[in-house]
Amino acid sequence: METLIIKGNIISAAEFGELEITENGYLIAENGKIKGIYQELPREYEESKVEDYGDALVMQSFADMHLHAPQYPMLGMGMDMPLLEWLNTYTFPTEACFKDQDFARRAYHRLARELAAKGTTRVCMFSSIHREATLILMEELENAGITGYVGKVNMDRNGGVNYQETTEESISETVKWLERCNFEHIKPMITPRFTPSCSNELMQELGRIAKEKNLPIQSHLSENTGELDMVKKLHPDCAQYWETYQKYGLWNDRTLMAHCVWSDDRERKAIKDAGVWAVHCAASNENLVSGYAPVRVMVNEGVNVVLGSDIAGGDHLSMFKNITAAIRASKARRILDDWKTEFLSVEEAFYLGTSAAAPFFGEKPGFAPGNALHALVLEDFSLPSVRPLSVRERFGRAIYRREHGGIRAVYSEGKKIFSK
Repeated sequence: METLIIKGNIISAAEFGELEITENGYLIAENGKIKGIYQELPREYEESKVEDYGDALVMQSFADMHLHAPQYPMLGMGMDMPLLEWLNTYTFPTEACFKDQDFARRAYHRLARELAAKGTTRVCMFSSIHREATLILMEELENAGITGYVGKVNMDRNGGVNYQETTEESISETVKWLERCNFEHIKPMITPRFTPSCSNELMQELGRIAKEKNLPIQSHLSENTGELDMVKKLHPDCAQYWETYQKYGLWNDRTLMAHCVWSDDRERKAIKDAGVWAVHCAASNENLVSGYAPVRVMVNEGVNVVLGSDIAGGDHLSMFKNITAAIRASKARRILDDWKTEFLSVEEAFYLGTSAAAPFFGEKPGFAPGNALHALVLEDFSLPSVRPLSVRERFGRAIYRREHGGIRAVYSEGKKIFSK
């Protein structure tokens, strides 16, 4: 049996808005699974090696539930454009470059290792339309120790001159890709880019494949007002955007829908009733002038809300920065709601960036016994302070401000995938 013992100030979010803190405690995992958290080292482990991080913070690592891998090379570009113009000017031409497998290998190797170094150990990720590049992405994530899901993007319309499949190609390439998805920790998911990019015939076939192979699904929903107008013209039979997914079997409790900025009461009820997951991508929504999603309202209504970086609409891979972006967006939303909605606290936003995604991966929130160990170790010793801070205060400050190079180690599935 392989035993891992980590010593430090252990912090986890077992419930929304609540932290569990064990100062100078021990986090023990056996064969990659959490055994428990202890104030004193149990006698049975007295002869075991302890990875002692002193006064550092040991917290849950992050789950980035929506990001576009082939947009990694264009981070920070086109941030003055609205969504649809940005897609046509920057996004689709950049993603088309991933037809080149050597280019894909270089970009994805770097992306996977940057994710690990920033403390993101679980992902749900869009690739491009290219089968081989998607397999390269999955391989690079697997090699870097990242876990989660990747989808080959499907789009047979509105992709521009050099970035579009025929319906038949999209279906055929998806089937061929799925036949080669044999990775231990990176699994496939069905990925219609969004309704404007997928014909009715393609959506229907993707729904059939998802059901037949019991695969999760990811796409976009109600991100931008221009997008909403486009969907209405394409699907005059649907009263709301979400119905364009529901009618093709792409709407269930294993479906991730990014953004939901303009989801009204009826659409949010449909999300909740189906158990669909809303992925809040605050930085992207602000950068692309899409709006401020009603994240607090969704949480209060019982919608499954998780966080995503949405690179390259979002301009940061760091989930620390995306957590604080979610907090700021909720404060802006409170002002827009005439001060009638509460904003997210640091503890609540941390939960959304970590524990909230646990059930999607079949686990419990926090450092629960039986969960796979996903953790990061953070040092904050060089940050200035006028007085001694409690561990809780240090945690709150660390979410907003990390010392340069403060992440000392990252663990995924019980294995150390980054250290310095």
